[in-house]
Amino acid sequence: MIKEHTANSSTMAAGKLKIVVFGAYNAGKSSFIQAVDPSSKHIEAPAEDGTTTVAMDFGRITVRNMQVFLFGTPGQERFEFVRQIISRGMDAAIMIIDCSCEMDEFTRHLYQQLTEEGIPLAVMLNKCDLVESCPAMIRRQLGDVLMFEITTVDKDSAGKALDAFVGTLVTDL
Repeated sequence: MIKEHTANSSTMAAGKLKIVVFGAYNAGKSSFIQAVDPSSKHIEAPAEDGTTTVAMDFGRITVRNMQVFLFGTPGQERFEFVRQIISRGMDAAIMIIDCSCEMDEFTRHLYQQLTEEGIPLAVMLNKCDLVESCPAMIRRQLGDVLMFEITTVDKDSAGKALDAFVGTLVTDL
């Protein structure tokens, strides 16, 4: 998926970060970007239960004196080519996982690809506000990775998690 990734430490040193947001359909990628940047842009189409991202989401926010560019990817397998294009030159990745249901094969596959790439990765366990959520289940399945329990519709929750993740990146400069 991300074979053409090259570390972009020059942009990080210039105070800019490109973070790509991955996840399955309806995991909360668009909601996450909208929560941290209410003026973000989305390319979406009608779906059975609302709308779905068909190209990308784009948000821009300043976090810890870094200009962070967030690119949300579509969550359907058929848009693999879009994920490849968007992920070129990324500095880090966020994976949004819906912890109110079992982790599907597509999510496992995305996670495996991202961890094999070796880029900085944070997993955002979304929908933790729902009664049926079980973040511990996902934690057991993924093991030792940087994780945050969030609710993407809550600006404070999403913003604090993004701030903490960017904090881990800027200390590496």
